[in-house]
Amino acid sequence: MKVIPASFEIQDDLDRSSLAVRIEACGRICYKSEDKITEESAGPFIRRILQHGHNSVAEMAVITLKITIDSETLAAQFYQCIPRFVRVDRLGRKELLMTASVRAYRELYKEHGSIKMVKAIGGFLAEHHPLFFEDIAAKRPRFPLSGIVIEKLSLAEVDDLPVDLLINHRYLGVKFITNRAVTHEIVRHRPCAFLQESQRYCRYSEDKFDNQVTFIKPMFFEEGSPEYEMWQRAMEETEKIYLELLKTSSPQAARTVLPNSCKTEIIVYCNLLEWAHIFRLRTTPQAEPSMREVMVPLLKELDKRYPSVFDGITVTV
Repeated sequence: MKVIPASFEIQDDLDRSSLAVRIEACGRICYKSEDKITEESAGPFIRRILQHGHNSVAEMAVITLKITIDSETLAAQFYQCIPRFVRVDRLGRKELLMTASVRAYRELYKEHGSIKMVKAIGGFLAEHHPLFFEDIAAKRPRFPLSGIVIEKLSLAEVDDLPVDLLINHRYLGVKFITNRAVTHEIVRHRPCAFLQESQRYCRYSEDKFDNQVTFIKPMFFEEGSPEYEMWQRAMEETEKIYLELLKTSSPQAARTVLPNSCKTEIIVYCNLLEWAHIFRLRTTPQAEPSMREVMVPLLKELDKRYPSVFDGITVTV
């Protein structure tokens, strides 16, 4: 049995990586198979998850496009089919700023491929990111289409947007290492994308888990107190039963005895507007204390980076 503190990590390294590297790194958290990442592994991994319809993995990377059109009719047709999780802002009468995940773009092409702007976006992305769109690219016309100009914005260009656009189009991923009671609450935030370590697939009796179950140190009980000792005995007994069940049962069956104190890893990916909403709910004195344990320091860190977004959110002890 191992006991560790809760923590978080802002995924700056993945922001600087390619979309393929980002999606593979996030996707492998579910199976804790990060040890299988190589310089050539991203392509096969992504093709496999798309083929099997594991679409949530494709939510872990976004692409921001600046679209210039020569007709209001094009925009009117497009606005009739915009999916829920696509962010679109008007920059001017003939300019749009659009940010969406790989999954959202794929579903947009599949469902609304007859609309001219969707055709243009599909062709553009198939040329620039064929790995994600090669299975549907054959159905799309060659880019460009007349009357539509598309540019892809870099992350640096997104960071330079004015705050009213920045909050919608700057997406940020954070990996939390916490207990499952906290993640049960985090996943209630609908506009976010989530990927979480899966007890259904992870077998904690394996060497890569040090042949033991890891638990998050409870902030409710002082180490060495009678309450902490009771908690520790309960976790030790739970681990013993879980490991015994694994001798004759699958991980998805054995996991039914595991408690909320189990350590888990979850990636939360959303735009700054949604992060601000999360902080307003999850840093108040009424919020679950274990949630505040990770959200309060995360808010302080993001406030340093984006004061124009988070400055108005105050934390009361």
